[in-house]
Amino acid sequence: QVQLVESGGGLVQAGGSLRLSCAASGRTFSSYGMGWFRQAPGKEREFVAAISWSGGSTYYADSVKGRVTISRDNAKNTVYLQMHSLKPEDTAVYYCARVRPGAAGASYYYTAGYDYWGQGTQVTVSS
Repeated sequence: QVQLVESGGGLVQAGGSLRLSCAASGRTFSSYGMGWFRQAPGKEREFVAAISWSGGSTYYADSVKGRVTISRDNAKNTVYLQMHSLKPEDTAVYYCARVRPGAAGASYYYTAGYDYWGQGTQVTVSS
């Protein structure tokens, strides 16, 4: 069983920055890609960013490209999401998730490409 625990969310003014963290249990963290999704009230969960098992490949949604950086520290079993120039429309619950075994890069953009999810952390951006 894999457990993912997000942290780092909070209230920030527009233009501000936040760094989210996702700590994973288990000894196989470094073998899997990881992703971040978000879900605003009344909306579907949407892809934000993903990173390959080695960190060598990263993927971003167009809505956050240039403002967000995903990274990972396999020694700490942790994946990060650094967000800058935050906008009110970035307000959502942010979830980290583990890429499903065997999933190809194209699957990283969809919730079906992930098998374990964290409980989420709230990010609120005030205008």
